[in-house]
Amino acid sequence: MSGLLATAVVSVVVVLGLTGCAEGTDPVDRAQAQVTAKEKAVATAQAEFDAASDEFCGASRDYIDALDVYGDVLHDTAITVGDVQTAGTDLADPRDDAFDGAEAAVDAQQALVTAQQELVDAQVALAAAEAGPTGTPSVVPTEVPTSAPLAPAASVDRVKQAEADFDDAQAAVTPQTPLVEASEQFNSAVVALEMAWLRLFADAGCLTDDQQVEAVASVTAYTYALQQDLATAGYYTGTVDGVSGPLTVQAIEDLQEANGLPVTGTVDKATAEALQAELVALGGAAAQESLASTAAVQQTLKLAGFWDGPVDGVWTDELTAALQAIQTELGVEPTGAVDAATIAAFERAIAELTAPDASPSPSPSSPPAG
Repeated sequence: MSGLLATAVVSVVVVLGLTGCAEGTDPVDRAQAQVTAKEKAVATAQAEFDAASDEFCGASRDYIDALDVYGDVLHDTAITVGDVQTAGTDLADPRDDAFDGAEAAVDAQQALVTAQQELVDAQVALAAAEAGPTGTPSVVPTEVPTSAPLAPAASVDRVKQAEADFDDAQAAVTPQTPLVEASEQFNSAVVALEMAWLRLFADAGCLTDDQQVEAVASVTAYTYALQQDLATAGYYTGTVDGVSGPLTVQAIEDLQEANGLPVTGTVDKATAEALQAELVALGGAAAQESLASTAAVQQTLKLAGFWDGPVDGVWTDELTAALQAIQTELGVEPTGAVDAATIAAFERAIAELTAPDASPSPSPSSPPAG
């Protein structure tokens, strides 16, 4: 027998031997090995999903921080229309990172769901192998993993809309646009975008502390209530979504103009009282809900530790003083009115709480979390 032929024969014998061993393996052992392998795959997929989620949270936090910087353009005394036109250029990279992080997290989540489904299938096969050809399988997993979205579709859609509104606001500013108008348009759009991302940030689970989540919800609740009140009174025509943008500012201005008030686009005591008066005049459900937006301001200030009065929807001089106090604390001009800058400052304070090494600082009369 030649060396080549001898090698071939040996190879065939080895292959046949290995095949015989595989066929002789106990079905239960094979099924158990599959379960073990799938359990490891699930653990790996879970770790990759956790890492992708952390990456998304970090990237979105960086983007929110970048948005916050551009939100300050309204307060820069040296700005020009050109600054407003070109502002946002440096947002491209952090925005891309945030969207890439979101996409990677969604992919990782789907991979985890697939791995979990394969584990369930392997567990079913193991139960059948243990029962044998004629037996009845013991208790078998029946719950099929589902791929719940990382965040509600409404939050994702609002981010997309806010991104589009921001681009439109920037494109609408021309060299002929008055500086004040350009600043207001840009600032309201960037604040809306920042708020939309913060809402997504919270909904995606990036905020783990209950009080931080409550803080985001409280600020959103104010804008939601205000939009609803303005819509009921016939001034707001946009979507009631809790994110203040150019349409919200325009509605406030229209309300102020109709009531002979200074047209500022911000809500102060006089503006709140005018809105409440119109809603009361409408009667019915409108009258019952006329205190909602002011109550939301009180709730936000109470959460921050600057209001210990009742949450009753009545704007008083004491509420104005409390609002001025928190504005001073947050480095915003203490106007006693709720404007885009104040909302941005609220959100900035919340964003700072999301930093990994951040620890909440005590505030006066700080209520317990929850």
